[in-house]
Amino acid sequence: MAEKAQPPVCKIIDFKKFKYQEAKKLRSGKKGKKQDLKEIRFTPFIASKDYQTRIERAKEFLNQGHKVRLSVKFVGRQITRKEFGHKLLTRAVKELENISKVEAEPKFQGRLLMTVLKAKGVMKDAQTKNKKIS
Repeated sequence: MAEKAQPPVCKIIDFKKFKYQEAKKLRSGKKGKKQDLKEIRFTPFIASKDYQTRIERAKEFLNQGHKVRLSVKFVGRQITRKEFGHKLLTRAVKELENISKVEAEPKFQGRLLMTVLKAKGVMKDAQTKNKKIS
């Protein structure tokens, strides 16, 4: 274990345990940065302030490099007015188009209308952005 020690020192180990630990190090080293999928949920008849708050949150997620799923949840008889959900999603995608691109087109899964956005480019931390401007 200690090559240059006088007298030479070595350590007797369990070889199976050593091989397991080496394999474990290799497995953990292969993992890259994981992109999280964040979800922002709307309703078809959402208030304007609530809408803006959710759009700002989506911008934060996209700037951090995460994928964002925008979903519109239809409750009760709202499902009969699907066009409101489509309008809401297209409006949200237009507002976020400068920092994201659509990865999955809007589609229904049960009572949820969903689309997935992917960040175009990862911006640095919001604080460093403000320091550059000032």
